[in-house]
Amino acid sequence: MQGAAIRLDGAKAGGKDIKLGGRKVEKIKQNPIVKKIGFNRIVLVGVLILMYLLFGALCAIKGRASFFNISHIYSALNYAYFLGFLALGVTFVIATGGIDFSIGPVMFCSALVSGYMLMQMDVPLIVCLLVSILVGTLFGVLNGYLVAYLDMPSFITSMASMMLAKGIGSVFTKTQSVIWPQASQENGWYRSLVKIGSGTSIIPTGLVIFIIASIICAIVLNKTKAGRYILCLGSNKEAVRLSGVDVKKWEALAYILCGMLAGIAAIFYVGAYTTVQPGLGDTFNNEAIASCVMGGTSMAGGIASIGGTFIGVLIISILQVGILAAGFQIDLQYVITGIIVLVAVYADIRSRKRRN
Repeated sequence: MQGAAIRLDGAKAGGKDIKLGGRKVEKIKQNPIVKKIGFNRIVLVGVLILMYLLFGALCAIKGRASFFNISHIYSALNYAYFLGFLALGVTFVIATGGIDFSIGPVMFCSALVSGYMLMQMDVPLIVCLLVSILVGTLFGVLNGYLVAYLDMPSFITSMASMMLAKGIGSVFTKTQSVIWPQASQENGWYRSLVKIGSGTSIIPTGLVIFIIASIICAIVLNKTKAGRYILCLGSNKEAVRLSGVDVKKWEALAYILCGMLAGIAAIFYVGAYTTVQPGLGDTFNNEAIASCVMGGTSMAGGIASIGGTFIGVLIISILQVGILAAGFQIDLQYVITGIIVLVAVYADIRSRKRRN
């Protein structure tokens, strides 16, 4: 794996840098400041700012409450926390060339099981939070074993796990919704993981934790042996195997990390929204994957960007809150997200063809 070149703004396995095409673009990319920050990150930040300003203008034109109100920012952040952990996890899986469509239902299953234990079985809160992470991790172990050791397609495996997670969550709670405690109630301290305070005097502790988690994931992906092997698996799995690396172990690890982060996402979901209903979570799969692809992670594997995923999550979150604030139907978000994924995948395909 001596040929692997790992970068924070777009980690990739092997070879020369991808040329985005055009001398002007290439000249901009070679600027020392741009190279240090990352060209893709700069573009994504620009998109994020433009989207924020666009929704602000739309709200003003339609005579609705100002989108620049701090409450909208808090709403977007609440959405970004749990979606962010899902996206961080699936970034590792996509980097191997696989996919995981079970992360949303797994998050809901984790929240349902742990919440039912808390509210109906009087299990201590700290134990329930650990159970949430454990449930997600077990699904990751299952997916990793089926894909890495039994050579099952990740698409089929994750679809089966998605249905399994929905079924377990519904059966465990007897098809009933679970309502976690409010901040003012007993055991409500867990909500301080998301925010502290109320009204306009809120400290977004969830943002701090999300940033720290993103930094840790970037270090794992870019600076550790596990991360290098995960990236190299997506670049050329057979070459990695022939070099004597235990590819099954590292491929399974990517799914385990994904499941564990889905379990953590469940904690931030209930910290922001409290109520969990059985049988849901599918739409969050698409949004998490869209965040990764938009951020520069290649669906073909071998190239992944944690920094890009982080910004992609913020874009999806602003999109979700902005559409509602501007008075549009939430279905419009699905249309725009689908277009974003198609454009990002097409750009990735063109980029790979130019490199080859």
